[in-house]
Amino acid sequence: MDLMNQVNSFVWGLPLIILLVGTGVWLTFALRGLQFTRLAHALYLGLVKRREDTDEPGDISHFQALMTALSATVGTGNIAGVATAIAIGGPGAMFWMWVTGLVGMATKYAEAVLAVKYRQVDANGNMSGGPMYYIEHGMGPKWKWLAIAFAFFATLASFGIGNMVQSNSVASAVEATFSIPTAITGVILALATAAVIIGGIKSIGRVTAVFVPFMIVSYALGALAILLLNLDKIPGAFALIFESAFSPTAATGGFVGAGVMMTIRMGVARGIFSNESGLGSSPIAAAAAKTRHSVAQGLVSMTQTFIDTLVVCSLTGLVLIVTDTWHNGMNGAKLTTAAFSSGLPGEWGGIIVAVGTILFAYSTLIGWSYYGEKAIEYLWGEKVIPYYRGVWVLLAGVGAVLKLDFVWTLSDIFNGLMAFPNLVALLVLSPVIIRETTKYFSKV
Repeated sequence: MDLMNQVNSFVWGLPLIILLVGTGVWLTFALRGLQFTRLAHALYLGLVKRREDTDEPGDISHFQALMTALSATVGTGNIAGVATAIAIGGPGAMFWMWVTGLVGMATKYAEAVLAVKYRQVDANGNMSGGPMYYIEHGMGPKWKWLAIAFAFFATLASFGIGNMVQSNSVASAVEATFSIPTAITGVILALATAAVIIGGIKSIGRVTAVFVPFMIVSYALGALAILLLNLDKIPGAFALIFESAFSPTAATGGFVGAGVMMTIRMGVARGIFSNESGLGSSPIAAAAAKTRHSVAQGLVSMTQTFIDTLVVCSLTGLVLIVTDTWHNGMNGAKLTTAAFSSGLPGEWGGIIVAVGTILFAYSTLIGWSYYGEKAIEYLWGEKVIPYYRGVWVLLAGVGAVLKLDFVWTLSDIFNGLMAFPNLVALLVLSPVIIRETTKYFSKV
């Protein structure tokens, strides 16, 4: 474990963080701040219009592709990750999460544009896309080794961070809140997962289109209720966030204090962990959208980062600060639970966090099943998909009852390794992204 933790720290070290944020900054300038100027149009396409006007190639609608991607990214990072960032880096970490989210929107847009442009139709008549396809078909066959590397890392990461770690989070939350044994939760979780993923992306898209909006709205309403009850403290919370972002945060209560570099590191790292911009996972779902316009899906996809980081993570962070629980010495989901319990009467706060953890983790399990499926299909073909789904369901049950420190660390390493091939492709193919964007908006 010591060796694995050292490797994990190296993979997720400063070079990767600089590369992830730097790619987002470059794309923001190259695309002339598209995530700011076109955000309203993007939200309209994804949440109001929801699908193309005519029948287009693809498997699921814009909205279903967005919800599938959100199901995989809105997870425990929005509850435990935000709390960890603030507990270690101070309130200023929230500011750097926002920065990461804003530049990450450009990265997410670019990933989706390439995913749709270079997607392929597989032997079953379904769309297949993502970094492995735009590396091979965009950069050329001589780069296929890089595409294989991405697919290999994504496959291994999916079984850990997308599967067993999530089922374990669900089982732990259910046991702590409702006293149901983890083994029972594991069986139910395996059956519930099988019922959804057996039908492939169309089934996943239909379920997430209903499930994801419900889970996000229910969690957001709980957070908003706390913020309304503490309306007078919100201006002070924002002032503390901006002040702490650029100056050291003094020790107070259980908080040991943090320098500016620690604040930046925690905010950026947790922001990336939450929205996954640049890691290359969500463009796999974007490639399945019914559309002829790669830019249209790119715009829809960038709203995923906006919703995940600028909305859901912000709500969690503000609740931690206005309830004044962020420096109580706790960390992770326990800290968020303490904040919600402090902000709402009775046991409602703890229930909202527990249910949110269960729903967020289960949705990640569903969404990541598709990512892993497409990665393993790229490596070994369509014939392995039924076997993959069977193993996925089995591990969802097994993960509920195991101690997963090693699995978490190992999958976190592969999750980080996914970013390197993807970011190389985004930088090399940025002229293609700019050209597609210019062509689309010249006709709109």
